Amino acid sequence: MRAFRALLKRDLGLGLRQGIDALVVVLFFLAAGALFPFALGPEPQLLARIAAGIVMSMAALASLLSLDRLFTADYEDGSLDGLALSPLSLELVALAKVATHWLMTGLPLLAAAPVLGLLLNLAPGQYPILLLSLVLVTPALSLLGALGAALTLGARRGGVLLAFLILPLFIPILILGMGAVSAAAEGQSALGALELLAALDLGLLALVPWAMATALRQVLR
Repeated sequence: MRAFRALLKRDLGLGLRQGIDALVVVLFFLAAGALFPFALGPEPQLLARIAAGIVMSMAALASLLSLDRLFTADYEDGSLDGLALSPLSLELVALAKVATHWLMTGLPLLAAAPVLGLLLNLAPGQYPILLLSLVLVTPALSLLGALGAALTLGARRGGVLLAFLILPLFIPILILGMGAVSAAAEGQSALGALELLAALDLGLLALVPWAMATALRQVLR
């Protein structure tokens, strides 16, 4: 695990040196979400009703911004070949990349979500369940997004291909996240949707690193 921690530390250090990427993700999340009141009109009840869906959708789109560069730098400078030959398995290399993506994008989005909720007139009682839903939604977005990045590595216009490949897979996750918030807003239990999200996270955590490693091996051949 020492090699895993060293790789994670290296990737986080590189990400923090290019801190503008995380800032761009948060600014896009807030700016794109803030456009909805202008498009729909300043009706507080309408905005409050759809606020959770907007926050979830903007989180999914914002998470795509840095995915196409997740493996590109290591692939282009040959570091990925070195990682493939290192004692650390490619499955753990892939998992470190996922963790880096979540820490650099998912975590800032969690911090920015209450601000966007305030702009969208989200009911105060829905903030805890919204944040809890995002805690479970964002890791799934990072796992699926990283899988798409591995599958499209080296492809021409990989960013466009990545979006077409991954966005349909995001939809069930977003539906469950919005369902949890909607259930809480209607006075019902959100536990069922949250449990499904947690189970989905665990399933993706078990399967996605293996699938990513397989895709990376194909690229490196």
